Amino acid sequence: MIAPTAPAAAPPPPPPPSSFVSRAESAHHRLYEFAKTALIKIFVFPYATVCDLYCGGGADTDKWDEAQIGHYIGIDASTSGISEAREIWESQRKPYTAEFCELDPSIENLDSYLQDKGIPADIVCCLQHLHLCFESEERARSLLHNVSSLLKPGGYFFGITPDSSTIWTKYQKNVEASHSKGSGLKPNTVPNCIRSENYVITFEVEEEKFPLFGKKYQLKFSNDITSETHCLVHFPSLIRLAREAGLEYVEMQNLTEFYDDNRAQFAGMLFSYGVNFVDPRGKLLARSYDMLGLYSTFVFQKPDPDVVPPIMTPMLQDGNHAHEERHEWIGSSWRQQIPADEEKPGHADTSLGPSGILVEHEKGILGPGPADLRFQDPF
Repeated sequence: MIAPTAPAAAPPPPPPPSSFVSRAESAHHRLYEFAKTALIKIFVFPYATVCDLYCGGGADTDKWDEAQIGHYIGIDASTSGISEAREIWESQRKPYTAEFCELDPSIENLDSYLQDKGIPADIVCCLQHLHLCFESEERARSLLHNVSSLLKPGGYFFGITPDSSTIWTKYQKNVEASHSKGSGLKPNTVPNCIRSENYVITFEVEEEKFPLFGKKYQLKFSNDITSETHCLVHFPSLIRLAREAGLEYVEMQNLTEFYDDNRAQFAGMLFSYGVNFVDPRGKLLARSYDMLGLYSTFVFQKPDPDVVPPIMTPMLQDGNHAHEERHEWIGSSWRQQIPADEEKPGHADTSLGPSGILVEHEKGILGPGPADLRFQDPF
């Protein structure tokens, strides 16, 4: 188990460093920046080589500097995004070396382009656009094979993506509520919208069955002018395709659970991102819980044959992947079929069992860590 090494959080820290986002930015952007910073602090070590997929315009440049990495490889399909990232790195004279490549990691063979760019990498991350590859199975498979080819044995692939289980659960509850109320919907139609005080999710097609790939929706936060187009990331398909590419599943964890498990380390840091995100004891307030709960971490590892035993992905059923990959998601969640009245906020502490259904297990790599770094619950 990899556990956080920083000391327990004291009272709110001094003014945050330059990588912390401006208070003028929207709440969900600040929460997302916090989550990225926390993951980087857990996984990235000094002098590491990092490959950043869909790196965008260099928004995380200071985070990599603070992590004291040795070499950075930024990859993005956008010409403007790569140019901006390169300009930020050059203008700020960061101490780490860097390469910037205009490539689409879900289409092109990255290994052939990056042989002289510092690979293999210790870390490959995709901190915000994993959903782009879930437009089709071919794109998802291509991205994961690229990740595997870029990683050193023992290296980690991690990131953040909208939590398809949370979204699906909310959608199912909407459908059930509309049926129970007899809300006057036309025959054979279902609600295509999920509303929260903080965001609205609108599916492009009204349907009760979700395909494994290409299920698009619009995500608009309350303070944003425009919406973003996403594809649902079907987690069992992600695990299966990663395993085919030689990557072992480690953990997926809703960001609310991730924060709770690491609250002793990160409560003070989250306070720096916004005083209205946590209460005086570091617990998430309702608004931040709602927004963080929309996202999940994902962690995979490329096995190192020299380390025994390697982390092993629980085997899913062969054949037609009957349990983890139907062309519809059944029940309230793909993770574990439980009655709706037994559901709890966030995710259950789960992993895939032999049947392909997720079952209770110990905390994983992002889990609670040493007891002396844990808050005592209840308060």
